[in-house]
Amino acid sequence: MPPEIDALAIVLLVLAGLTAGWVDAVVGGGGLIQLPALLLMPGLTPLQALATNKVGSIMGTSTSAVTYYRRVGPDLRTAAPMAIAAFLAAVGGAAVASHIPAAAFTPIILVACVAVGAWTLARPALGRTTALRWEGHRHVGAALGLGLLIGCYDGLLGPGTGSFLVIALVGVLGYAFLPASAIAKIVNFATNLGALVFFVPHGAVVWSLGLVVGAANLVGAYIGARMAVARGSAFVRVIFVLVVGALVVRLAWQTAEQYWI
Repeated sequence: MPPEIDALAIVLLVLAGLTAGWVDAVVGGGGLIQLPALLLMPGLTPLQALATNKVGSIMGTSTSAVTYYRRVGPDLRTAAPMAIAAFLAAVGGAAVASHIPAAAFTPIILVACVAVGAWTLARPALGRTTALRWEGHRHVGAALGLGLLIGCYDGLLGPGTGSFLVIALVGVLGYAFLPASAIAKIVNFATNLGALVFFVPHGAVVWSLGLVVGAANLVGAYIGARMAVARGSAFVRVIFVLVVGALVVRLAWQTAEQYWI
């Protein structure tokens, strides 16, 4: 453990990891909690925080992915191609993460989140049942495209990736919220792995912090996945709206700091 990080900071980091794991397992978006906590750790650069966040996240997503697989049985015809595309895109996104400022993307992501949240609230029946919009090659092609787009974002920035995966699976492909969340965990595991393929050889990961936050994330993910499976799509939808709302508030504040404060 870096000597400049005290016990209180570690306790707060563990709490952040536990909460992030739960949120990620239910609907995604745990990076909204975990990454800012790492950015507050003294001595860590933004790139180190981003890389270390991936260690914590992959421990949680692996746990929730296994739990969902056993209890929900996600559609691997969607999950497999989407995960492969997302893995490759995440490697590329991570490779350029140190060259493009996150602030350049914040206003665009903010507009997208507002649109997604408003759309979800305006359509109460959205995501209640699975009604796939395409079959065969068209379905696989759409899954590949979504995997590339969101995988690149996760490698480059990260926070909100799970939520973007869920809304893409629900709004574009036509899944209900619970199976969408199950597929999203498999894809999110792939994006985290893809980012780490780049970050680890470049020495960007602070392993002592990553393993601490990862252990907490794992516990939160196990609890969250079991709760989501037990309570179903309606529960996942409510948590999704809350998480997207939190993402909008955070991005709006960042945008205000960048341009007006």
